[in-house]
Amino acid sequence: MKKTSTRLADGRELIYYDLRDDAVRDAVDRRPLERTHTTSQTRRDVLLGDAVAVASHRQGRTYHPPADECPLCPTRGERLSEIPDSSYDVVVFENRFPSLAGDCGRCEVVCFTSDHDASFAGLTEEQARLVLDAWTDRTSELSHLPSVEQVFCFENRGAEIGVTLGHPHGQIYGYPFTTPRTALMLRSLAAHKEATGGENLFDAVVERELAGERVVLEGEHWVGFVPYAAHWPYEVHLYPKRRVPDLLALDEGARTEFPQLYLELLRRFDRIFGEGEPPTPYIAAWHQAPFGRLEEFDGVTRGDFALHLELFTIRRTSGKLKFLAGSESGMSVFINDVPPERAAERLREVASS
Repeated sequence: MKKTSTRLADGRELIYYDLRDDAVRDAVDRRPLERTHTTSQTRRDVLLGDAVAVASHRQGRTYHPPADECPLCPTRGERLSEIPDSSYDVVVFENRFPSLAGDCGRCEVVCFTSDHDASFAGLTEEQARLVLDAWTDRTSELSHLPSVEQVFCFENRGAEIGVTLGHPHGQIYGYPFTTPRTALMLRSLAAHKEATGGENLFDAVVERELAGERVVLEGEHWVGFVPYAAHWPYEVHLYPKRRVPDLLALDEGARTEFPQLYLELLRRFDRIFGEGEPPTPYIAAWHQAPFGRLEEFDGVTRGDFALHLELFTIRRTSGKLKFLAGSESGMSVFINDVPPERAAERLREVASS
C-alpha cells in the first residue's frame, strides 16, 4: 500500500491509498473553493447521559446529485470533483459538511473505488484489503488527535438508510467522547467481569455462538453469527476469533482472511430476498475500543474490549422496511419480526456456490 497525503482547495486533507507503489498523486484541486466554516457542537443530555451533535451547516450538503455530477467520482477534464485525480484505488478526505469538527472531533469520507456503479460487495479481495488497511491507518492517525476519543468506521448503503450520494463510500467519525452504545458494552463488560471473577463477556458470547445454531459463516480467524438478541431483521456480527481491541491489533492472518468472509457476507445480504430484488440496504459498523481513559468502567481495560463489525439491514421482507416506531424510538425497546435462528438459517441458505 502506498499512501499520499495532499490538500484540497479549501484546505481539507485528502489521502490516496494505492495498490501500486509507483502511483503518482500530484493532481491539484482546481475548484475555486473558500475555506469551510462549520458550526458543529456537541450538547450533553443530562437526563440520558448521552450527547447530541448539532451541525446546522449540514443543511446545505449535496443531496442526490445525478451520476454525472457525483462529487465522489474522479475529476475528468473540466468536470471537477472532491478527488482531483482522474482515477484512484481508495481515497479518504475530510468531509466538507462534517457532523463533528474542530474541538468536537472529525469526520472523513472513504471512497472504496472510483467506479460509481460498483458496490463494496463487488470489490476484489485485493481492493477490500486495501479498504481495511485504510480504515486501520485512519484509526491510528485519528487516535492521536486531542479532540478524538473514539474512532468509528462505517458504511451506510442504500437510499432507504438515508444515503444521499450513490457512489460506493463510507465514513469515519472521530468522536470527542466514548459513544453511548460503547459505554453500554463497557458497563456490561465490567459487571460480567466482577460477577464471574474475571471472565470476559465478549469471549463468552463468541464461545456460546460458536457452539450454537446462529453461525452464518466461519473461517480460521473470523466468525460471523446472528446474535441471540438481534435487534434487526437480518443482523450479523463478525468477530475475530482472537480478541483484539481495535483494527490496529489484527494480525496478518486475520487481515488476509477478512476480505474473503466479509465479501461473501455482503453478497449473501444481496441474495436474502431473492432474485430481482433491489440491492439490500444496510449499515456496516466497526466497534473499536475507545482511546480515552476507562476509569468509570470499573476494572475494564482497552484489552478487554473486542473489536467486531455489526452488519444489518432495515429491510424485513421483500418490499417492506423495519421502521423504528413507538417502542423503538420512544423507549429503545426493539421488536424484531424475524427470529434470529431463522435469519441465520436464511443467510446460510443463500451461500454462494
